[in-house]
Amino acid sequence: MVGTGGPVPTFSPWDYVVFAATILGAASIGLFQAIRGRKENSSTEFLLGGRQMTAVPVAMSLTASFMSGITVIGTPSEAYRFGLAFWLFGFSYAIMSAITAELFVPMFYRLGITSAYEYLERRFNRITRMTGTSMYIVQTALYTGLVIYAPALALNQITGLDLWGVLVATGAVCIIYCTLGGLKAVIWTDVLQMVIMLAGFVAVIARGAVVQGGLSTIWEDAAKGGRLVAFDFDPDPLKRHTFWSIVVGGSIMWVSIYSINQSQVQRYISCKTLGQAKLSLYINMVGLWMTVSLAMFSGLTMYSIYKNCDPLSNGDIGTSDQLLPYLVMDILSVYPGIPGLFVAAAYSGTLSTVSSSINALVAVTVEDFIFPFYKDFTQKQVTWMNMGLSVFFGGVCIGMAGVASAMGSVLQAALSIFGIIGGPLLGLFLLGMFFRTANSTGGLGGLVTGLAFTLWVGIGALLYPQTANKTLPLPLTTVGCNKTVDLNSTTAAPWTSPANPTPDFRPPLADSWYSLSYLYFSLFGMLTTMVSGLLLSIVTGGCKQKKMNSDLFVRRSDLMCFSGCNNSKVSDEIEKVATDVHMGVDSKTFMEMDVKKEYATKL
Repeated sequence: MVGTGGPVPTFSPWDYVVFAATILGAASIGLFQAIRGRKENSSTEFLLGGRQMTAVPVAMSLTASFMSGITVIGTPSEAYRFGLAFWLFGFSYAIMSAITAELFVPMFYRLGITSAYEYLERRFNRITRMTGTSMYIVQTALYTGLVIYAPALALNQITGLDLWGVLVATGAVCIIYCTLGGLKAVIWTDVLQMVIMLAGFVAVIARGAVVQGGLSTIWEDAAKGGRLVAFDFDPDPLKRHTFWSIVVGGSIMWVSIYSINQSQVQRYISCKTLGQAKLSLYINMVGLWMTVSLAMFSGLTMYSIYKNCDPLSNGDIGTSDQLLPYLVMDILSVYPGIPGLFVAAAYSGTLSTVSSSINALVAVTVEDFIFPFYKDFTQKQVTWMNMGLSVFFGGVCIGMAGVASAMGSVLQAALSIFGIIGGPLLGLFLLGMFFRTANSTGGLGGLVTGLAFTLWVGIGALLYPQTANKTLPLPLTTVGCNKTVDLNSTTAAPWTSPANPTPDFRPPLADSWYSLSYLYFSLFGMLTTMVSGLLLSIVTGGCKQKKMNSDLFVRRSDLMCFSGCNNSKVSDEIEKVATDVHMGVDSKTFMEMDVKKEYATKL
C-alpha cells in the first residue's frame, strides 16, 4: 500500500528503455550540432555558438544549467522537511535577473569578451584575472562533482544501477556532446532537458493527486503539517531560512551565480544582440519560478502521502535526498516507463549542468591561461585543444565527485559553494565597476581577504552544522508505517547515515559564527571584499591611471534597453563624454544631433 513504508519496486525493462532513450537523445544533439557546424570550427563558434543564439533557447539553457539534478532531488525534499520557505527564492530570482540584465550584461557586451574574467585584467591586472579564474575553476569542479554524485547516490538503491558506473557513464555522455558540439550542443540539449525535468515534476504531482484524492487534499495536509508557513521575518542571521536570509542573502548569492559565473555569462553573451541577451534573462526568471514552484509542490505531494510514515525515520532510505526517488517508485511503478522518465529528469538536470560546466571550464582555461601567453595556434590546433580540454575537465569533474560527496545535504552544500567562492568574486567585480579609485592592489587584497573569511565560516559550518533550533525541521512521524526496515550498506553513504551524529564537542564559535545562515556567505564575502579592497586602494594611493576606459564601468544608458542598444554609435559616444568628462558638454552639438533631451535624461 502506498505511503506505509517498506521496500518499493525497482526499474522495469520499459523504465530502462525510456531512460536510455533520453540519454541517447541528448548525445545525438551533440553529434547533430557537430555535423551541422563542421565547416564552422572557430573557437568563437565552439565556445559561444558563433554569437548567433536567440533569447528563448538561451533562457531555457540558463534555467536548466543550475536547475540540475540537485534541484530535482533536493528541492522537493526541502519542502517535505522544512515547508514552503524555499519558495521565497522567487523574489531572489527577480532581483537577480534585473541586476544581471541591467548592470552586467551591457558591460560584457561592450567589452566583447569570451571569459568573464577578462574584465578583471582590463580593470585591474593579469594576476587578479588569473586568481579569479582559478577560484572559478575550483568552485565549478567542486560543484560539478556534487551534481554528478548526488543524483547517483539517491538513485543508486532505487534503480539498482551501479553507483560509480552511472557516474562514469554520465560524465562520458557530457564529454561526448561537449567535445563534438560546443556551446550550441549544450544549449539545445538543455532545452530538451528542461522540458524533461518539468515533465518529471508534473508526473509526480498528477499521480500524487490521484492517489490522495485531489490537489485540495494535498494542500490541506500540507497546511495541517505546518508546511505552508513561508514568511518568517525574524532578523536573526543564524536561522537557516527566513524572509531576510532568502531575499537579501539569496539574491546576492544568485547574482554571483548569474552575473559573473562563466557557465551563465557564456550563454547570454552567445545571443546575437544585447536586447536578446537581456530578454533571455527575464524569460529565464519565469522558467526559474515555474521550476521551483513545481519542485516545491512535488515536496508537498510527498508530505501528503508520507505524513503518517516518514521513509527516512522508518529506515526505508538512508538520506533525505532519496525521498523523491523513493516516492516515484512507490506511486509510479504501476505505469511502466514513467519512473524511467523521472530518472531521466534527474539525470537530464545533471547532464545539463555538467555539460555547461565543462564548456565553461574550457573557455576560461583557453582565454585566461593559454591565449594570454601563446596565441600562435592554427584554427585546427585550437579546435583540437578545445576538444582535449573538454575530455580533461570531464574526467576532473568525475573525480571530484568523491570529494563533493562528503559535503552533506546536496542542496545546501551546492549553494554554500557558490556563497563561499562566488561572494568574494562578485565583490571584486562590483568594486571595479562602481569605484574608480579602486586599484589592482586593493582589488587583489580585498579578494583574498573576502575569500579567507568566507572559507573560515564555510568550513566551520561544514564541520559543526547548525543545531535543530536554527534549522527548524518540521515534525514527522512513523505511526502509520507497516514495518521498519533496517538500513544496509547500500542505502546511504556513511557520512549521511543517522549512525554518524553531529560531533559532541562544539567549540564556542560553533553556535555563533559557524551557525551563520549559509545564504549570508555570499553577502558577507561580497561586502568584506568591497570594503577591504576600497580601504587598501585608498591606503596605496588609489588608481593612478588618469583616464580609464569608460566601457569598464556601469552606464546609465545600459538600463532597460532591449533594442538598438548595441547598434547606436551616437549613443555610445555621448555616454563616453558624459562618463569621462562630466561637464563642459557642447550644447549646440547636442542640439544638432537631436539628443539634448536624451543626454539630460542620462545625467
